[in-house]
Amino acid sequence: MAGSSSISWALGLPFLSPYLQSIGSDYHHGANFATLASTVLIPNTSLFVSGLSPFALPIQVNQMKEFKSRVEEFNSSGSSILPSQDIIGKSMYTFYIGQNDFTSNLAAGIGGVQQYLPQVVGQIAGAIKEIYGLGGRTFLVLNLAPVGCYPAFLVELPHNSSDIDEYGCMVSYNNAVVDYNKMLRETLAQTRTSVPDASLIYVDIHSVLLELFQHPTSHGLQYGTKACCGYGGGLYNFDPKVYCGNTKEINGSTVTASACSDPQNYVSWDGIHATEAANKLSVQAILNGDYFDPSFPLQELCDLQPIG
Repeated sequence: MAGSSSISWALGLPFLSPYLQSIGSDYHHGANFATLASTVLIPNTSLFVSGLSPFALPIQVNQMKEFKSRVEEFNSSGSSILPSQDIIGKSMYTFYIGQNDFTSNLAAGIGGVQQYLPQVVGQIAGAIKEIYGLGGRTFLVLNLAPVGCYPAFLVELPHNSSDIDEYGCMVSYNNAVVDYNKMLRETLAQTRTSVPDASLIYVDIHSVLLELFQHPTSHGLQYGTKACCGYGGGLYNFDPKVYCGNTKEINGSTVTASACSDPQNYVSWDGIHATEAANKLSVQAILNGDYFDPSFPLQELCDLQPIG
């Protein structure tokens, strides 16, 4: 998830090694099954066509099952390469997924996206039940961020000036996200009846990030809807023809989408992802417990460390 390194830091744990990185990894504290551009629903096209990861949520759950099998196998043989078997029940399972399902269909308009949303939240609920069946008991599910404030989408998605609010965000797309988040919240409430002895927590990161986009200077930042790493300058510093870190020839000139010199002043890193500064502020707000539903005593259960 975004900011997962900050969460690990706050919990006093090393960063979780990616499940797909078999060399030099340390799985004693768990594993990270997330991949870049992953979705909840399995993509209908290949990575080369859509740009979406083939490791959708159902695949990640299967990887988690394989991880559990390996833990049991290696523990029975006396190996200390993997964690003890009780890690499955002691772990906190964090879900921050769904944004790519939402944004990858925006070309069809908001109406085209909304038809998929019940399937998305249903798949998330199904994954939680499946992991619960394997022994998982603590789940944090983050909702969707306000994509209508993302510099990339402000540049790429069609909209009228009347759709821009006083903070520079697109009202229609943010409203669609709010509808999705309401659906997710209601679905998780229903899912709790199927996992009676588990902690299933809805995490409202949407409100945290919306506050940062709308009032960056109130939190020690300067720029809300402008990318740090990009090309083009102006309001958004984002050009879809050349992404952060890339160099391309545009109109006969070689240009590079480079990083700004002061990323600590930005909410948006590359037009889509948050900066480290924004991630730290988000994690601090989340760990404070004010954005949990229902309430969850994370500060009492964990010896939280300052985030550097």
